[in-house]
Order: sequence, then structure tokens, then C-alpha cells
Amino acid sequence: MRLRAAVFALLVAATPISADEPVQLLDFTDLDGWAEDDHAAALSVFRNTCMDLDGSDWAALCAVAETAPDARTFFELFFRPVLIGGEDPALFTGYYEPELAGSLRRTGRFRHPVYRLPPEVTGRWLSREQIEESGVLEGRGLEIAWVDDPVELFFLQIQGSGRIRLTDGSFIRVGYGGRNGHEYRSVGQELVRRGVYQAHQVSAQVIQSWVRRNPTAGRDLLHHNPSYVFFREVEIADPNEGPLGAMNRNITPHRTIAVDPDFTPLGAPVWIEKDGEGPIRRLMIAQDTGGAIQGPQRADIFFGFGDEAGEAAGVIRDPGRMLVLLPIERAHQLIPDA
Repeated sequence: MRLRAAVFALLVAATPISADEPVQLLDFTDLDGWAEDDHAAALSVFRNTCMDLDGSDWAALCAVAETAPDARTFFELFFRPVLIGGEDPALFTGYYEPELAGSLRRTGRFRHPVYRLPPEVTGRWLSREQIEESGVLEGRGLEIAWVDDPVELFFLQIQGSGRIRLTDGSFIRVGYGGRNGHEYRSVGQELVRRGVYQAHQVSAQVIQSWVRRNPTAGRDLLHHNPSYVFFREVEIADPNEGPLGAMNRNITPHRTIAVDPDFTPLGAPVWIEKDGEGPIRRLMIAQDTGGAIQGPQRADIFFGFGDEAGEAAGVIRDPGRMLVLLPIERAHQLIPDA
């Protein structure tokens, strides 16, 4: 059985897999920087979504978490760190909630629509280029708002959620509403393939700048990614709260990560050791997913909202490792002899 299928079966049904699979049970003393982290901050974020985890063991831990007097003791007493697929270094990237300028009606400045999901889209549909070039969505009342920058709109789709600042100073928030069924393709990797940049030079800011300097070639580059994301309007109860993640709850800057749920249960604590410039050693909570987040050692770190967060998130592409914290019995069932 392939690792992906085997681990997925375990995380759902808690059944053992063969000992030769790349899964390791570690101790908290093996985690670099564990003692120095703010465990109380992680516990607070864990409480936000732990009630949505499936399984009686998770439910019991969620109840204990509500009154746990010491956060570090709580995690060390009831969890074990599990390294899944650690043969190769992890890949950490960053994401954020963009803030775009927009309008509720089309104007000369605001002419790029943010669309709701069309009712006929239930599987693989038209590509990004076909949607944008054919006008198939125009005049159907599917527009949530119009924005002034098609490049920022493209990256809003990459991030999956964002804020639109209207001309009267108010905001609307949009969240993921569906997609056209095409696989995500990286425009950054395409720039490298074309010889425009080397891999270490590519960031979100570099891509945006290049597309704006080369409008015709830039449009073609964006069409290289056939995936197209539709949105839904999300009520903003508190503008200071993060956007809704995959668990339909607000996510938290610097404590939420997006993961591949085939390997990491949504809502589970995850210890990350991100190397590179600005190393991070921190207990995060897996509260989100993403189309480009695939594999057991792959995570996207949520940096917050606005331009500053976008600049910080856009330059992150670093190695390291990540370990999911699982309830003790569930962790030991991964490796029966441990």
C-alpha cells in the first residue's frame, strides 16, 4: 500500500501500517526549540477548532483543553510527535489575506470582476484563459465586486480569501467558493522554466512586478495556471479576526498552517522547524488547506492580512521538518512496536 493511502487510512480509522513505512514516533525532547515556544498561544488557537476533530480521543482532549492549567504540560501529557514522510526536507511557504481596492459597481477604474461560483460548475469546467477570454460569466449577476488590478485578483485566487476595501472606506471579505476543476500550475516555476529568473529569485512580489512590466506576456503567464477560483462573500463580524480557513473558523496569523489533510488531520497541532532565513520553531495548528499543499512534509504558514503580511509570506520557500502531534494511543497505533 502506498504511504499516502496507508497514512490516510490510519488517520481516519486509526489502524496500524507496516513498520517499513517512513513514519517515526519521536519525543518532545527531540523537537528543536520546543521548550522556548509560547505553548499557551498554541493552545488558545487549538481550542478554536478542536471541537471539529473526529474521534472520541480528540473529543476528550478538547474537553481537557478548555480547563488545562498549563499549556506545555497539556501537550506533553496527552500527545506524541509523529514524523510522517521525513525522508526529504519539508517545504514551507507562506500565505496571507490580500487587501484589494474595489467597488460594488463597475467603473472605469474598477473593471475586473470577483465572481461567485456559477451554478453549472460542478466538476472540470473551462480553463482560466477560456473564462477570461470568452466572457462566459459577464452579465449574469455573478459579480461580488470589481477590483482595479488583475494581478492582485490573480493572487487573491491563489490565496483563496481576502478583503476588498470599498471606495467609502468599508470592507467586504470574500472566501473560497469553488473552483473550475483544473489543477493548479505554478507561474513562478514557469518563469524559471522560461529562463526569466532562477528559482531562488522568484517570489510573489517578483511575479507581480514582472507581469505589470510585461502586460501581454504577463497575461499569457497567468493563463499558464488554468485553475480559477470563485468566491463567496463572508460576513465580517470583527475586522481584526483572520479569514475563515478550511474548518470554517477564523484562522490566526503565525499559528495557523495549511496542510495536506490526507496526512495531517485538520485541527491537529503541528510542530514546525522551518530553516532558512528567519528560522521558525513553533507549535502551529493545522486549520487550512490549499491546492498546492500536497504531501506529508508540506505546509503553508499564515502571516496575516495586508501588504506587510504579503511581503513576508511571499519570500518564504524554506526547508525543515514538521511533526503532527497525535493523541498518544493514535500515535502508537501508527507504529505498533513503539
